[in-house]
Amino acid sequence: MRRFTVARNFFKPTTLKRALHRMGFVQADPIRAPARAQDLILRHRVKNYHAGDLEHRYPTLDIEEDFFIIYGFVTSSLQALMHPRSDGKRERARKGKTQLLLEFVRERGAVHPREVDEHFSHGTVKNYWGGSSNATTHLLEDMHYRGLLRVARREKGIRVYRAHEHEAGPTDAAERRARIDELVDVLVRIYAPLPGPSLSLFVRQLRFAVPQWQAELTSALQRAKQRLSQARVDGVDWYWPADEDPLRRSTSETQQDTVRLLAPFDPVVRDRARFEHLWSWVYRFEAYTPALKRKLGYYAMPMLWRDRVIGWGNLSVKNGELKSEFGYVKSQPRDRDFKHELQAELNRMRAFLGLES
Repeated sequence: MRRFTVARNFFKPTTLKRALHRMGFVQADPIRAPARAQDLILRHRVKNYHAGDLEHRYPTLDIEEDFFIIYGFVTSSLQALMHPRSDGKRERARKGKTQLLLEFVRERGAVHPREVDEHFSHGTVKNYWGGSSNATTHLLEDMHYRGLLRVARREKGIRVYRAHEHEAGPTDAAERRARIDELVDVLVRIYAPLPGPSLSLFVRQLRFAVPQWQAELTSALQRAKQRLSQARVDGVDWYWPADEDPLRRSTSETQQDTVRLLAPFDPVVRDRARFEHLWSWVYRFEAYTPALKRKLGYYAMPMLWRDRVIGWGNLSVKNGELKSEFGYVKSQPRDRDFKHELQAELNRMRAFLGLES
């Protein structure tokens, strides 16, 4: 299962568009240490990828910013399965403001939140963290989530929106179930192989993708367990796509002497329960942990050596140079191959960050 996890996740690097459409979804995160999560995820899967390529080429890739199990980049075809979203109470409460803002966006073509705020002066609201957020930004984000707007591009990291309209949703229960099953299959394709409890957790998280069908996710999970390939290994029930055979999957990549520093949200790392089961240690993302309580570091990146995650690295850029610190679960491998490949990975990171001389 460990070799299968690594082998199926690190396919031969390809073009950015092909990698995105093969994956279907890439989780996003704004922290840049040393680069954003989406860039760190893609660098292992896209040939000659550089930090920022996704944002720069976004309009040409047939992808959208949206929620799946969490916020990130989805293919247009995946987004179509999730919309139109609805939330009756909130929609009725904001109907007047929403309509006025939508007309404004349509009139302008593409709008920066600052333009909207200057025109409407919506004030502030309380955000998720308990502080104040700009009400315009809050309303734009809500309309984006509901599918009334799409992100056209970003300007200095800020979303610029255009009006958007999705096709009508399913007309009957059978079509609705088919859509939900397809969403589950996309999820499993990205994160498999999954232990049973993790599969259940991920399917429940589809409530962010399809809040209008949240009540149907339990039955979707049961259908998935009947449909997916599965096996009981080491006392754990594992699930993966029906058309994949772990025993026939080539393990040539996992046998290569390769070091990879992984983003905290890489598909190999994202399921913390599976991570602990496969590699026998606990990884925690500590960016939001008080500094004195951190054990691994602000943005510790798990270090994959062959098919084992043996430690972590903290990387930063200071005065145009890449700085690195490493920790190990047991001890640093002493063979020359590891030292050579760790240096090769740091060289790849420098190229990715544009730090080559």
